[in-house]
Amino acid sequence: MAPTRFRRRRGAVLLTVHELEAPVLLGLLAQLADLVAPEVAADADPLAAMVGIGTATAPSDNPVLARLFPDAYADDPESSGEFRRYTENSLRERKHAAALAVIATLEEPGVERPLSPEEVEAWLGALTDLRLAIGTALSVDEDWEAQLAGLPPDHPARQSFEIYNWLSWLQETLLRCLP
Repeated sequence: MAPTRFRRRRGAVLLTVHELEAPVLLGLLAQLADLVAPEVAADADPLAAMVGIGTATAPSDNPVLARLFPDAYADDPESSGEFRRYTENSLRERKHAAALAVIATLEEPGVERPLSPEEVEAWLGALTDLRLAIGTALSVDEDWEAQLAGLPPDHPARQSFEIYNWLSWLQETLLRCLP
């Protein structure tokens, strides 16, 4: 069986997920969905919560979340805080929904299936978020392939770098399918 891949045929983007790779993708996507799920503060104003206004005004202490939800204005913490209050919950909802939508496309490993434009968009977002999360955790830089090549086979980070490499390849194959 071919590895997980995207291909284009007759204007459609087709996805085939290898049976052995599906559980890895499912696990990563479930972790991503949990990580980015919208947070509801117990003391949140019900009206503000209903319209999506959050309480967070500072980036997360978690470096992965800080990377996924960066400050909008690097040199203006006050404006960044206000922007975050009004946008972070909706961004979390979109990232969470994208991860769940991609999970739904993995139901039948080994079967090639067409993706809707919305599913393609969800895959693009989820792959980007997974790569950002893993890349942040690994402190990858522009020369990450050299970082990977320099790791001994038994290094604890090697598997994570290999997954990062695989997700990069998947993202590239999907991007090549776009018109």
